[in-house]
Amino acid sequence: MAKINLDDMNQEYFDVLREIGNIGTGNATTALSQMLNCKVDMNVPQVKLLEFSHVGELMGGEELIMAGIYLGVQGDTKGSILFLLEKESAQKLVERLLGTPSSGDELSEMEQSALKEIGNIITASYLNSLSTLTNLVIYPSVPALSIDMAGAILSVPAIVFGTIADKLLLIQTQFFDGLNGYFILAPDLDSYDKILSSLGM
Repeated sequence: MAKINLDDMNQEYFDVLREIGNIGTGNATTALSQMLNCKVDMNVPQVKLLEFSHVGELMGGEELIMAGIYLGVQGDTKGSILFLLEKESAQKLVERLLGTPSSGDELSEMEQSALKEIGNIITASYLNSLSTLTNLVIYPSVPALSIDMAGAILSVPAIVFGTIADKLLLIQTQFFDGLNGYFILAPDLDSYDKILSSLGM
């Protein structure tokens, strides 16, 4: 089966993707504010198409230690969504949520659980936005957490997504305190067709 060439997507499609990012940002901001019990600001997200080999470089290098929350995408569409934060940024978010200093260089079981929940809420916000705009039933699986070098975290979705397309959709959002979060959306081949059809493309 031929690979999808994401370079062929027209401007209208990218405008819709940006709108999904904007709506998702608003939803995630509200959810995080409630979780952290404080005001949370997020910048307008940047939507980019990149080859997998360039993603690690954009985030600061493949050897940078990051926290990655991986969720499967289920329902009318299938695939995966990955949310990544620099490890220090992840620890700061967890400290805000739990109200206590980090336990040290390694995250405790409670801190890992809190980070999964943060990632779960944020990614669900983006999927809900996509579901609303497409009228498709889309929901995430139980989140899995990995703390490793960016290149190692990206290697798993790269293997899966590489059979579908040469490039991926990256959504970059800046949280308060200059913390950068990265979303990688990787629907499977059939799901791309469903999403595009639902958007009238």
